[in-house]
Amino acid sequence: MTPPRDTQADPACDRLLPRRLQRRRRWRQRWSHSLRLRLVTLFVVLALAMTAVFLGGLRAAFGSTGWRAVAQPLLSDYMGRVVDEIGSPPSVEKARELAARLPISLRISGPVVNWASDPDDERHRRRDWLTPRVPTATGEDPWYVRRTADGHRITFGWSPRLMQQANDGFDGVMVALVIGLILLAYGVVHKLLRPLEDIRAGAERFGRGDFSRPIPLRRRDELGELAQHINTVAEDIKRMLDAKRALLLAVSHELRSPLTRARLNAELLPETPEGAAERAALLRDLNEMRDLISDLLEGERLSSPHAALQREPVDLLALAREVMQELVSRGLPMAEAVQVEAAADLPALSLDRARVRLLLRNLLANALHHGAGPQPPRLSLHRAPTAPDEPDGVCIEVRDFGPGVPEDQLERLAEPFYRPDSARARGAGGGGVGLGMYLCRLVAQAHGGRLDLRLAKPGLAVTALLR
Repeated sequence: MTPPRDTQADPACDRLLPRRLQRRRRWRQRWSHSLRLRLVTLFVVLALAMTAVFLGGLRAAFGSTGWRAVAQPLLSDYMGRVVDEIGSPPSVEKARELAARLPISLRISGPVVNWASDPDDERHRRRDWLTPRVPTATGEDPWYVRRTADGHRITFGWSPRLMQQANDGFDGVMVALVIGLILLAYGVVHKLLRPLEDIRAGAERFGRGDFSRPIPLRRRDELGELAQHINTVAEDIKRMLDAKRALLLAVSHELRSPLTRARLNAELLPETPEGAAERAALLRDLNEMRDLISDLLEGERLSSPHAALQREPVDLLALAREVMQELVSRGLPMAEAVQVEAAADLPALSLDRARVRLLLRNLLANALHHGAGPQPPRLSLHRAPTAPDEPDGVCIEVRDFGPGVPEDQLERLAEPFYRPDSARARGAGGGGVGLGMYLCRLVAQAHGGRLDLRLAKPGLAVTALLR
């Protein structure tokens, strides 16, 4: 199955693109991942579309034949009076006086006089609203053109000076208004979608197991109701987890006493050759139950947000050798052949000795039980690479050379009670029920680190980072 492509940009690929393409790509990705920007864009597009429809409707209404039929006689009569005042032959002085006094432009062409009030503004005259939309009949002058008795043609139009005065400052005002409206729309959308940011942050907190802060209720609309429902669900989950934890702790504590008595009674049984095998099997099962209960209690303590560590200076190499001797005494195969590699520059860290011992025991026991291969497992201790603002750390890596696990099950190995192979034999450290890796992850996280698993091919490599 082909994995889905990551929708995020690859920084390495971005650096290979020109700067302008990088900005364009980042803006496009930001827009596609931001509901706020898309809503603002939608509002702006709708506003422009409505403006275009409104202006188009006005233009169609005022430019229709009916409006022209009403206005044309009035304008024609007005043009006739202007032509009479200019006279025949046309007087340039009177035409200039009329063009300066009235918001019109005049153009006189003929056998004697050729003059224009705005000789360099043919472009504006051609775009004037007086220009007809359809060509006139052959041989006829347009209705905004008048002829004098001596053969001159006088063409009328709006004065470009009037249009320029109307447009002075209009473009800047319109740009400012558009920018202001966009900013206003963005602010309104940001305020409307603020509850979504709260819901996202709250969902992330709840996913981490932090139920201390509910989602704030800012409004009483649908988003406010959604936040209230999520808070209710989170509260129910918190109560359920608290009840589960309390039940598990109570059962584990209650089981310890009868289990201890049963173990003591089993040890007091007479050591006869006939019952030696049964006695040893009973003690082995009781010890396994004791370890399982201890791991359950330890897992609940470490998963609590108030888990306290008893930190002290720890010699990791010496502690690892102690754990290996313990595993050898318990009869685990190949335990005495585990390879140990320790770097000379290991930092001196204050760690919880008991928890780190549990981590080492579970990692090594898991590798010995399930990592049988052509060579024994390998334990490596080395300094963790750190950034300038990070504290020193140490990496504990245990690698086996066995068959490993399927790649699709790798991420689930550190989940509680998960076992990829139900036929695995139970062993030390809760490995039989799927608690070993889970406890290792909790110990690493409690020390400010993490647990990483990878397929070493062959085998499985588990790295615990401690700080």
